[in-house]
Amino acid sequence: MSKSSILSVLVLAILALGLQQSANAQQLKKIRVGINGNLCEGSTHIAKEKGFFEKEGLDAELIRLAPGTNFEAITAGSIDASFGLLATLIQPLSNGLPIKITTGLHTGCDKLLVKPDSGIKTLTDLKGKKIGVPSLTSSPIMFTRRGLASVGVKVGDKDSEVEFIVFSNAELPLALEKGAIDALATNDPVASVAARDYKLTILLDSARDKPYADQYCCAAYVAASLAAKDPETAAKYTRALQNAAAWIQKNQDETAKIQVDLKYVAGDPIFNASVIKTFRYIPSVSGAYDAFGITAKELKQIGILGAKVDVDALHKSSFVTLPNVPDTVE
Repeated sequence: MSKSSILSVLVLAILALGLQQSANAQQLKKIRVGINGNLCEGSTHIAKEKGFFEKEGLDAELIRLAPGTNFEAITAGSIDASFGLLATLIQPLSNGLPIKITTGLHTGCDKLLVKPDSGIKTLTDLKGKKIGVPSLTSSPIMFTRRGLASVGVKVGDKDSEVEFIVFSNAELPLALEKGAIDALATNDPVASVAARDYKLTILLDSARDKPYADQYCCAAYVAASLAAKDPETAAKYTRALQNAAAWIQKNQDETAKIQVDLKYVAGDPIFNASVIKTFRYIPSVSGAYDAFGITAKELKQIGILGAKVDVDALHKSSFVTLPNVPDTVE
């Protein structure tokens, strides 16, 4: 074969490969997924980097959002799906947040910490104290309120026996160190880093303390419009995250390395992996559904949900049943 013939064959092969790649790309369904760069958001990161989205036929664009803006983004139609802590979803859903929860992803996340010499040994010792939180609608404050209410400490907006004060995650350990607050509640890895660096005592841990350790804290959700108009894409998104979560359960060290190396999450991968190992990444639809019901009832008892909120109706309407999505993946 002449050189010109060989060159022609190579050119045709390259063109054919390019056309095939273009065809494959066109076959993938685009979905915009909001992320914040949190450690426990690993299911989304791994679904992207390990090809779980692509295996489901999705071209997932991960859109980094400022903390606390996911609800605005999905309401505005800027994203199609995201990930959140169940406790933070309940009140917005009661106010009409247009999303549907599709599966639980893992347990763990929230911690309540005190200084070892504070004299605070039990939750009831927090009566009359100040507790620092990253926001007044965050999962850590919901978790803390639930814990305090379980031992009889009043935490309603009008009759609270503790005072919640907002500090940024970076400021919380310093505020505790300087005495501006008596305890702090926040998510991992910030909580575990603070416990390590400031030698703090963990008073309550959602990853280890019953009954919270058995309850899913984090879940996937999609825009209500996507669930209604394109349930197959919503199902593909859900399955991708379920399979990614199950992969994380067996590969915590590699997960932490991927997250840090690709700049999804800051920190030390070895330390981050030690935190991930306290979570239970066994994705479950029914697990999220059960945890939502328990948490919503407690939030109403506390007074965070309005007296007129029908918890049972909210519970049912907040979830969607999608085609070919398994209840649990291990």
